[in-house]
Amino acid sequence: MSVPTWDVVGLGENSVDRILRLPSRPGFGPGAKMRVQAQALTVGGQVVTTLCTCTSLGLRAAYAGAVGHDASGTLVREELTRRGIDIGAVLTRAAGTREAVILVEPAGERLVLWSRDAALALRPSEVPADLVRRTRVLHVDAVDLDAAVHAAQLARAVGAIVTCDLDDVEDGRAALFQAATHPILAEGVPSALTGEGDAVQALLALGRRHPGPICVTRGARGALLLEEGRVHQCPAPTVQPVDTTGAGDVFRGAYIAARLEGMGPDNVLRFAAAAAAVSCTRVGAVGGVPTRAEIDALLCQPPTSDGPSA
Repeated sequence: MSVPTWDVVGLGENSVDRILRLPSRPGFGPGAKMRVQAQALTVGGQVVTTLCTCTSLGLRAAYAGAVGHDASGTLVREELTRRGIDIGAVLTRAAGTREAVILVEPAGERLVLWSRDAALALRPSEVPADLVRRTRVLHVDAVDLDAAVHAAQLARAVGAIVTCDLDDVEDGRAALFQAATHPILAEGVPSALTGEGDAVQALLALGRRHPGPICVTRGARGALLLEEGRVHQCPAPTVQPVDTTGAGDVFRGAYIAARLEGMGPDNVLRFAAAAAAVSCTRVGAVGGVPTRAEIDALLCQPPTSDGPSA
């Protein structure tokens, strides 16, 4: 078997995000108005943010997805190239690139308002099979579910790790949980799949369906990881959040890097949680991608119970 060309290949969402920072949580009603305190235009998207994290941590990465034939598509291509991500498999459609307006309140929590042209959808026949077969890790989301599952099957067939970004289980997205070798799930997914309300018990129940490892991101509560029958827990480091956009995607990129470096379960969680926390201290998804030095610096700080968490 040939040596893989890539450390990680990502297939899934890209976006151009307009970040609007607001003085308070917005409300709706007659005459409701609010002045925007600051705004920024930045590249984002679940898989793209994860890949940018991977290259920031020294991994070789390539991206497969579709952008529109517009200025936003050019911006995505330029940003990925600048960050060292191979874009040879990026397709250009006669459509607008996926865009989002993200409203961020002072505490850093956000509301994402997004739109995506159906013409951007990636079909299974368009998955770059040769690219997928030459990577150590494939990372996918559920945006184009059939293509993601097909890519996962190709990667697993050559022994690659398959990680996933799964936010919910609607419209058959649970298929991605089974397709991945290392599922990384949003907090509500284990309960939605099992009907078990307790987070740890839901994760153990999933372990009876999937050999794992299975990771769950929990925002301010940190993360859980089920590996070889044991549940590992890690709190989120304490930071002063500015914008939580992309924190989960940064977590996944750091998780991938830690796995490829051979870290044990507890250190994988600590490293990924610290990366996500650093990302919350800056604006935007890709704009929040940390360096290894920044992650290490946060890990070296003594724990504190004061202040908000990422």
